[in-house]
Amino acid sequence: MKKILSVALTGGIGAGKSTITSKFHALGTPIIDSDIISRSIVAPGKPCLDAIISEFGKKILDLRGEIHRQKLRNIIFNDSEAKKRLESIVHPVIYKEIADEISNINYPYCLIVVPLLIETRATERFDRILLIDVTEKTQLIRAAKRDKASIKHILETIKNQTSRKQRLHYADDIIDNNTEIEKLDYIVEMLHKKYLRLSELSKY
Repeated sequence: MKKILSVALTGGIGAGKSTITSKFHALGTPIIDSDIISRSIVAPGKPCLDAIISEFGKKILDLRGEIHRQKLRNIIFNDSEAKKRLESIVHPVIYKEIADEISNINYPYCLIVVPLLIETRATERFDRILLIDVTEKTQLIRAAKRDKASIKHILETIKNQTSRKQRLHYADDIIDNNTEIEKLDYIVEMLHKKYLRLSELSKY
């Protein structure tokens, strides 16, 4: 069976990952979203949820018995040890699910959206890394508009994510999403063609 070229798409808060992903999807690219997977594996009855409850207690649940994401986020936001314990539970399951989904794809390549790709030290799991790159100013403007969050909260989130410099270091391909929207269609189409070509090679 021919190996599928796996392209991990990443970027910081407010980078425009969803916009770029939708453009690849419109071209026929299969999309795997790690955020969707991360929500599905902690649904009621799933082993991951039981493990998280065992670790953090039922205080992280809402009235329906589901994870109250804000409560859990508050616990781990400034507690690196709690964050590591949560990651040790969910990350292995997330990446196994991603690998399973990739194995079922019948297309030359696929795009895997992983916002915290570098933070989770998962860069080696994929053939290429596509970075959606923006300035911190752009992040602040977009995230504030989208999430209705305070500037202080957004700055704290940016601080807790890997730096722009680090993301650029790991990137194989970069989309400058500070540019005009009209240029994005062309850029995405060129990358789409590039990945189709690369998928025909034995080495990426």
